Formats: sequence, structure tokens, C-alpha cells
Amino acid sequence: MTCIMDDLSAPLSPGLYIVATPIGNLADLSPRAASILARADLIAVEDSRVTARLLHHVGVKRPMAPYHDHNADQVRPGLVARLGTAAIALVSDAGTPLISDPGFKLVRDARAAGHPVVTIPGPCAAVAALTLAGLPTDRFFFLGFLPPKEKARADAIAEVAAIRATLILYESGPRLPATLAALAAGLGDREAAVAREISKAFEECVTDTLSALAARYAEGGPRGEIVIVVGPPGEAAAPEAADVDAALVEAMTRLPTARAAGEVARATGLPRRDLYARAMALRDAE
Repeated sequence: MTCIMDDLSAPLSPGLYIVATPIGNLADLSPRAASILARADLIAVEDSRVTARLLHHVGVKRPMAPYHDHNADQVRPGLVARLGTAAIALVSDAGTPLISDPGFKLVRDARAAGHPVVTIPGPCAAVAALTLAGLPTDRFFFLGFLPPKEKARADAIAEVAAIRATLILYESGPRLPATLAALAAGLGDREAAVAREISKAFEECVTDTLSALAARYAEGGPRGEIVIVVGPPGEAAAPEAADVDAALVEAMTRLPTARAAGEVARATGLPRRDLYARAMALRDAE
């Protein structure tokens, strides 16, 4: 707390401050984030009741203005206009702003107007769940929330099915059973994890295959916000020799032999040299 009080003596320069807040445990609020919140002229919030509890934890009171999906377009111009003379902090109810919320539009417009934008990094549920899941972390793809309607959800899953990366998405308890079933149907039985209550007393991360998780939560999801982490697809099976030959023959009806071999190599991942030799053999056998 001493560091926060020392910082409070210096006023903030005008601009937009993106402040990450705890996703559960209030002790995860960094001293720098607490200092920014304590000195901001205004805090743009999702829910003033949630942010009020956080400010109470810091021991300060600051003016707040709602900024969320339902009013962002109406509120944003006024916030941007104030940035020339005021320090405005942007927070979400939990975690890092701009992750599945309209904050990126405020940052975009603030930059376009020439105002400084500063980020105060901290908790993020997506990254926290990734560290808990024990799935590959070298490449990951964040999906946010899937569409609620069945067809749109299935289409969204189909779009990412071939991506060779760990998938991360957010979900609510009531929608969890349908989402897990759709993921299992659209992605196959991959390794996955369901994380919830991250950083809280009853933090839980259940790992299993998608089908097993879908069965586990079929009767209803737990309360609270949930992060689903899905492992990348396995290695693709090598194409059958007959299929490769057919692809080469078809390609050679349109292209010279070398280019046909190159096209099939890109499509199958097989060595171009081997495919060229096979294409020559097929051509000579005609």
C-alpha cells in the first residue's frame, strides 16, 4: 500500500489507461493498476457495482461511467472528447479490457484523435486457463464466445477445425453443455479442459476428451464464467497412394508435369521430388 500512496501524489497525464483487473482474487490487482484507478479522473466500467467493490478494496472512490456492449456507440464519442483534458481508465468486470468486449473501438478512436493510450497489464482468464490446461501453448487461437444459435455455432467451429493451434473460448454455465457437445461433434474427440473459478478458493480445471467433458456436463454447467481450452488436431493421416495418383493425373490434364507435382505437394504435404517422379512414371505408363 505504501507504493500506491507514493504514486498518488503525482496526477495522471490526460489519456486512456487500459487497466487489467482481477478475475477473482482481489489480491491479484497490481500496485500500478491500483494507483492508476485511484488517480483517474474517470473510470469507464462494465458494471459500476463490480468496480465499486474493487475501488473499496483499494480504499478510494472515483467517478465512474458505464461503457459496455449496450451503450458503447453512444458513450464513446463523449469519452474520446474528454481524453484531451482527463485521464480515463478503462476496466472490465474481470480481467483485461478489450478481450471479448467493445473496448478496442475506444482504443481505436482515441488513437485516431491523437490521444495517448497506456496499458496496465495484468490478469487474463484466457491465458490463465491455458496455463492450467496442460495443453500445447506454443500456438493458441482465442475465439471469445461462440454464437448462441446452433447453426451459427457449428459454422464457427467448422471455420477453426483445421487450425493447428490450441483453441480458447469463453462460455457461461447454462450454455456449457451445448457448446461442449458442438465442439465434440465439430472437432472430433480432442483433449480439452474446462476451467472455472480461476484464482478463487474453489478454482477448478477438469481435463479430459471433448466427448467425456460433454457427458460430464450434459445435465447442466456449473455457475460462473468458464473458459474452455481445446487441444490442436492430431497429425493428418497420410493420403492413400491411389488418391495421390488420381490427384496427379487430374493435375497433369491442366499443368505441365513439374507444376502438377508442385500443386499436389502443396495440397498433400508430400515431398515434391517424390511426386514428380511418380508423375513421370504415370505419364510414361499411359
